[in-house]
Amino acid sequence: MKHLLKLMDLSTNEINEILNLADQLKYEKKHGIEHHLLKGKTLGMIFLKSSTRTRVSFEVGMYDLGGTALFLSSNDIQLGRGEPVKDTARVLSGYLDGIMIRTFKQSDVETLAEYGNIPIINGLTDYCHPCQVLADLMTIREIKGSIKGNKFCYIGDGNNMANSLIVGGIKMGMSVSIGCPDSHQPDPEIMKWASENGDFKCTSDIYEAAKDADVLYTDVWASMGQESEAERRKKIFAGYQINDSVMAVAKPDAIVLHCLPAHREEEITAKVFEEHAKEIFEEAENRLHAQKAVLVKLLKD
Repeated sequence: MKHLLKLMDLSTNEINEILNLADQLKYEKKHGIEHHLLKGKTLGMIFLKSSTRTRVSFEVGMYDLGGTALFLSSNDIQLGRGEPVKDTARVLSGYLDGIMIRTFKQSDVETLAEYGNIPIINGLTDYCHPCQVLADLMTIREIKGSIKGNKFCYIGDGNNMANSLIVGGIKMGMSVSIGCPDSHQPDPEIMKWASENGDFKCTSDIYEAAKDADVLYTDVWASMGQESEAERRKKIFAGYQINDSVMAVAKPDAIVLHCLPAHREEEITAKVFEEHAKEIFEEAENRLHAQKAVLVKLLKD
């Protein structure tokens, strides 16, 4: 494991190793056990998209591990003024031990990895969100006791979250069903891979998707950068909501996860959100622990 560009690059064993280390680091933090495993290491955090959870969790994570994190917004570095990504990669490789980037294009992440000589972590692109899904898998295992054998259902836009959840779910032995409009399905290559490598279904019928689900998951209808489409998307996704009627067809002990921020009464009702707030905010906290595990795997000597 040289980088974390997308979950498709990781084996099931590598994902399990990250989750096991994340569990250990979470236990140690909760019990006040210091783990300065990255003392003297420096992580550059490039943000072309703003964030709450990604910035805070990576910054705190590096602090916990004894290292230093540098926040680099597009307003602060030459990348935001037209410097090629490949030049930024070569420059920052001489200063830093690793780079986390949150951006729009997956090609930016791939180019950093190609031209740099330090580990690159994908903090989010329009194509995928591997860090979030590692935290999601960690949360499912904590609550359900295991990941394999569960039915996972995602309802909403077939976006970067759907793409990564499909890959993570299939690689970890879950059956995966996606409930989304036909016009907004996940990446076709990812769906083809999922159909060939696991138990996978994509349907426009959310009740069919959610039937007997152990885990229900959703995301906002308009992601960052799509704000101008918000009203149009509300019409497209009307009905693609996790609510009491959807919960009724899932298993009685089904959990609900959300990558946040949540728009209550759009993709999820306030009632269902609050009934499952404990697991949703445990999932949010697990971003810290899962990402610390990734940092240790990639940056530790």
